This record gives sequence, structure tokens and C-alpha cells, in this order.
Amino acid sequence: MSRRALRRLRGEQRGQEGPGLGELGLDPGPERAREGGPPPAPGKGSRGPPRAGVSNRFELIPAEESEDEPAAGEERPDTRLSEQDTAGGSQEGSKEGAVTEEADRDGQREGQEAEQPDRTLATSNKLRKKKKKRKTKKNSAGETVQDNDLEDIDSLLERIEDPRLAPQSQGGITADSRPLLYVEHRNLNPENELKRYFGARAVLGDQRPRQRQRQYVRSTWLTAPKNTWPRYSKTGITMQLLDTRRGVQHFTFEHHREYQQVQFKFLDAVESMDPNNIVLLLQMNPYHVDSLLQLSDVCRMQEDQEMARDLIERALYSLECAFHPVFSLTSGTCRLDYRRPENRAFFLALFKHLMFLEKRGCPRTALEFCKLILSLDPENDPLCVLLLIDFLSLRAREYTFLTRLFQEWESHRNLSQLPNFAFSVPLAYFFLSQQEERPELERSQARERAARLIQLALIMFPSVLMPLLDHCSVQPDTRVASHSFFGLNAQISQSPALNQLTSLYVGRTHALWKDPAVMAWLEPHVHEVLRMVEAQDALVQEAEHKRKIRYQSAPRNIYRHIILSEMKEATAALPLEVTSQPVMGFDPLPPLDSIVSYTRPERTSHPSNESTLSLFFRSLLPNFNLQGDIRHDGDDEAGAAQDLNQGVNRLMAAMRDMLANIQFQEPPRDDNPEGDGDWD
Repeated sequence: MSRRALRRLRGEQRGQEGPGLGELGLDPGPERAREGGPPPAPGKGSRGPPRAGVSNRFELIPAEESEDEPAAGEERPDTRLSEQDTAGGSQEGSKEGAVTEEADRDGQREGQEAEQPDRTLATSNKLRKKKKKRKTKKNSAGETVQDNDLEDIDSLLERIEDPRLAPQSQGGITADSRPLLYVEHRNLNPENELKRYFGARAVLGDQRPRQRQRQYVRSTWLTAPKNTWPRYSKTGITMQLLDTRRGVQHFTFEHHREYQQVQFKFLDAVESMDPNNIVLLLQMNPYHVDSLLQLSDVCRMQEDQEMARDLIERALYSLECAFHPVFSLTSGTCRLDYRRPENRAFFLALFKHLMFLEKRGCPRTALEFCKLILSLDPENDPLCVLLLIDFLSLRAREYTFLTRLFQEWESHRNLSQLPNFAFSVPLAYFFLSQQEERPELERSQARERAARLIQLALIMFPSVLMPLLDHCSVQPDTRVASHSFFGLNAQISQSPALNQLTSLYVGRTHALWKDPAVMAWLEPHVHEVLRMVEAQDALVQEAEHKRKIRYQSAPRNIYRHIILSEMKEATAALPLEVTSQPVMGFDPLPPLDSIVSYTRPERTSHPSNESTLSLFFRSLLPNFNLQGDIRHDGDDEAGAAQDLNQGVNRLMAAMRDMLANIQFQEPPRDDNPEGDGDWD
């Protein structure tokens, strides 16, 4: 019999059940003894300590979930259930017969309950025990998990993300079963990283009560909208799904006609070279993305870092509000083509945002944004974030991710031919070998890999060592300083493209090599490389041959990365064809094979056939026009003569106006320098 039928039998409404005997702290009496169960332990069989003098009976009503769940520590063997079935079989049969009779005779319900209180209580307890009996499931680890535990999503996610449960690879380094460029939403919020460093109280402060009074805004993953921002409305940017190939979805941003008109005004404002015009445009269109990117660069040049960062976050918020419903930040299977001008703003906003995060002291969050940029176009890598991802991994102490990236991409991307990966990967293995919580076998394997890779890096890129030691304020010994392999000749003989890569790496990551333990680890390997050079090892000759053939010219994405990074060591090595052309912050070095969806209309300006005198007067009087309106019947001599007369008249009138407006200021009179005379 269900509980609903029992309530109807008793004439009670839902939620009006009387408190149980165990909840009131009373002795259950012969009912529990008749069932054969032990008395309840304090704190287990009841919801709390006994309460005396309870005035509100609704405080003792348990929740629906707690009524359906079995009591803790209450297990009944099958023999006990069989005894209860045999003992109470006659009672249950008579009770079910009484239910059918009492459904038609409502007047006899109270009498039945008064005559048989013990039978009703025993039957309800028996039915409740049957309802509490649940099936159990076993997970992959062999542990018994109940259905209610499976509903706890948070615990399952914590269980999945527990690094202790991650499988081990053959090399001994922990392997992650998730995709390489998997992005976690929680790591996109810099406040989570700051909370781990300083605590929630130091990060949030008095923001909690203010958030309760904040008006409703759309929740986003990339940035958190602020109360100081203008109210968001649709800007005219949308995202469309182009196609799906091999499980990879290709998207693109699109600009509506209204947004295109704003974009044309923005280009006019940029050509005016006046930042105030961009500010006026943003007052009318507060979420125009390119205006936010360009004005952010202006604020950064004026040392207003807080405003520059706020403008970048507002641009990201505007773009995220335009996402397609299927577009996912975490899957790693969504692509955006950088050749389309509409998509470039999203790449640039993400890159500038991660640069602000790195300077703010949030390398783990910056690494997550770097993985996001790389997942949008991993084949082409338009911003060349591969030159940055190793530095962020080392700063965030994500050594396992860096080594996994090197192992999986080395075969088809030749990451060892980039100076940053050639030096950062062995440094990551060295840091792994210093972690005492790892097994000794894993630490020894990491130590061997670090030694082998750092020697290969020094052989392939010998020009990195001396600038790196110079930035770390370390004086090398006489053998290293006087040897030609690591000397000045190594830096002069390398190509300009390789010089840009090495300068970028040294200027960015030299702080990670200042650790005395790192320098002590590096020193014996430098001497080992010198021994191989003096022995004319085949590896040394092969590396020299590779340096001469490769690194002839850097691709355009590397130039774009150097410009955005603003690393002075690498910017000084840029070629003249890059530095001679203007570079705009909203679109630095656009691709040569751009896919243009709409073009800017040409200005309605006629070719200038004016003379030098006419141009002079136009510079003084912008409204002056010597030619007047253009006549289409230029072949008519009378019309031409009339136009000439009108032009001369306009010129004379303009000269009169100019002379009339010229006022000469008289010099001060100095007739009486002593000042003892009267004023005229």
C-alpha cells in the first residue's frame, strides 16, 4: 500500500503526518521489538537529539528525500525480511481488505484507526522498509554507489579531475585522457586563481553585498560584466556556422549593415589620427569591438593600464554575446578563420587579454586563454601563440602539459626547431625531476630526458646561452666565454629570422633561468657540449647545416606575434619591410590572402586640378572652392568662360574676407617710461 493511500485512510492532508516516535525521543515500544530490529542509536536513527516541548509540529516533518532514503547503518538480512513477511502476512491481507471496504464507507475510518493503531503502524513501517530497499550499482573501481550518489554531479566532476586517478603513460609521466587543447571554464576566471593564492576574503572583499543589488546581466565565461559598463544591446555582430568537416565545426562572425556603417566611421576616425574621434564613436556605440581595441592601445601608451584592460574585457563580452549556440569554448573542435576580417577582433582581444592576465600575476588563467586561441586555428596559428605557450606553462607550473604538447606535436610540427621549445621542454623535465612527491623511477626518467634535450638545444641554438647568462647576471667561466662556439661569432653568423626567435625567447623567459638550482644543472651540460664540439661530433655538424638552410625568413604570423608582444629585444630585430608600414592595433599585419566579405565605399571626392594658389587659400579657408560646381558641359566655351569669371570673383571675395579679418596688434607705447605723466 502506498503512503498516499494511508493518508487517505487516516483523513490527513499531505505534510500533516504526526512526528514519529523516534523523532520525539520516545521508546518505540513493542512495535520495534515485534519487528526484530535493534533500538536506534543516538544520532543515527533520528534526525537529531530529542526535543521536548515542541510547539510547532511542522518542524519535525522530514523532507521527501529523507523519507525515501534508508536510515544510515540500517541493513536487514533476507531472513529477517522473510520472518516479517510470514508474521505479518495475515495482518497485511486483512488490512488490504479493510482498505477496499473503507473507501466506500468514510464514516467508519476513524473507528478502524482507533481499534487497530498497532496494526496500522506496523504495516506502514513494513511498507516503508520495502520502499527503502534500493538497487546498488558498481563503478569501474569496484565501489558500491547508490542511485542518490550518482546524482551528485559535483562529486563526480571532482572525481574525474582528480590528478591521482589519472592514468600513467609508458614513460612514467602522468597522461591525461582529455584532449590536448581542452579548456576548463573555471580556469578562465582570474578570480579563481587569485583566490588560490590569497584567499577569497582578500580577493572579493566587500563585493558580495554589492552583487545582490546588481541588475541582471548575461552570464559569460570569458569576462565578468561590470556595473560601470554601459547597458548592452545588440551591436549587429552575429556568428554563423559555415560547415562541419571530420567532426570539426567552422564558424565565422558576420557584421550586419548597421555595424558596417559604424565600422566605416571607425576607419575614418583612425585616419584622422585623433583619439577623440574614437571616443566620440564609442559614446554612440559603446560595444564597437575595433574601437575598443584601438582605444585600449591608446590608453596603454598613456600608462592607463586599468582602463586599457577594461576596454579589452568589454570587447570580449560583446563578442561572446554574439556566439552561436553550438559554438563551444572547451571542446577544442570549433574553428575560426583568421583570413576573415570579422574574426580577427576575437583573436586579438583574446591575445591582449591574456597579456594583461600574465602581467597581473595570473599565469594559469593566461595559459587557458592561450590554449583557447590555439584551438581556434591550430594548423595556421595566426598569432603564433606557440612562441608563448611554453613560457606560460612554466610560469603556471603546468610541466606535464608542456611535455605532453611536445610529445604529441613534435612529429608533425617540429617543435624542437623552435628555440623556445628546445630550451623550455628540458627545463620542464628538470622541474618534474625535482618534485619529491613523484616516484623515483619517474624522476630519474625525467632527469635523463632533461639532460639529453638540453644538450641538443645548446648544439642547435648556441647563440642563446651568452645572452641568457647576461640577462641572468651570471658570469661564465673562462672556457665557455673564450670558446668560439658560444661566443659573439655565434650571434653574428645566424640569420635575422633566427635572431628574432632567440631574442624573443631570452627577453621573455630569462627570469625562469635565474634559479641557482637551474644554473647548477645547466653548467655540466654546457661543458659536455663543448667536449662534443671539440671532438667534432656528427650532431654538431648536422645542426650547423640545418641553421644555414632553415630560418631564411620568418613567416608573417611570427612578425605579428612580435609586434603584439612588444618585446623590445625582438622588435629591434624586425626587418625594414615590417617596420616601415603602419601597424594598427585593431588589425596588425593583415594576411595577404584575406577573405573580404564587404568593402569600404570610396569617398565622393573628385580629382584635384587646383593650382597652388587655390590650395593655399583652401588651407586657410576650408570652405573655399575656386572651381565651384563641376559642369558636365565642359565643351561649351561660353560656359567655360563663365566658370572662369566666377572663379576669379570667388578668389577676389575670399581675399577681401581674409584681409578684412586680419587685425594687426599695435605695439605698446613707451613714450613715458617713468610713468609720471597723465593718461591720454
